[in-house]
Amino acid sequence: MYNYLMYKNDWLKGSLKTIILKLLSEHPRMYGYEITRMVEQQTENNIKLTEGALYPALHKLESQGLLVSQKVNVGKRIRKYYSLTPQGQTAALQHIEEYFSFVRTMLVLLSNKKPPSSNP
Repeated sequence: MYNYLMYKNDWLKGSLKTIILKLLSEHPRMYGYEITRMVEQQTENNIKLTEGALYPALHKLESQGLLVSQKVNVGKRIRKYYSLTPQGQTAALQHIEEYFSFVRTMLVLLSNKKPPSSNP
């Protein structure tokens, strides 16, 4: 089992945007804490997102037009929900495809096997 602290800066930093886009593509709207909990649950606590990493990423995605936010009163608190824009939906699919392509390339590189030839 991997410890989050072992790879948070190197591995997670490049994947955080894709993680957020993927989760929001599956759920119509989520708030920050909900995102962190879902990541922890789905990774069996192998990845724990910090507020210091999550919220700047959410704000950046929002400034890029990939997310919109909505403040909702919940009891005595205000909760900020995030949803994908149509552009964000497209970006989510692209990021997921790019990530899987990258992983396949890394597997080839690290296993010292040549990729299948694309030419007959």
